Amino acid sequence: MKRATSVGATDTENTISLTYAARYLRRRALETDQGESFLLDLAEPTDLRHGQALLLDDGSAIRVVAAPEPLAEVRATGQTLARLAWHVGNRHTPCEVREDRLLIQRDHVLEDMLKGLGAEVAHIEAPFQPEGGAYGHGRTHGHSHSHDPHEDPNAHIEGRLHHHHHD
Repeated sequence: MKRATSVGATDTENTISLTYAARYLRRRALETDQGESFLLDLAEPTDLRHGQALLLDDGSAIRVVAAPEPLAEVRATGQTLARLAWHVGNRHTPCEVREDRLLIQRDHVLEDMLKGLGAEVAHIEAPFQPEGGAYGHGRTHGHSHSHDPHEDPNAHIEGRLHHHHHD
């Protein structure tokens, strides 16, 4: 079976359509949209982005496509939209920021809260390409706040930092 061991950029007709959740990968047997099986075998878990290419050991490549998936489209104007974005980000929820709207994965609790803050929310099917994390990581998974001295008075001691590894 062909193996893809790196990610790069190239123009190819071969594609693989994956949802946001499915684009966070390290090692998995996959199938292209054209029906060709291959093994993805990357050195570390990688957040594959729409338009990137998986480079195979036979010299061929497969372009990553963000597949349409169920999303909530959050609309508001001006400062209200900025406030809504803050509330979404404060919950470490993946969010795609557009000029006039936010896209999030469907979550009726979060959607109801946003409506209460003045949002118009509609359910759509669209590719989801949320913002990357602010600390150089592609995903904004929930994380510990144990660096807070009120929670962990010894957090400043070297070796007490918590490192998260996602696979």
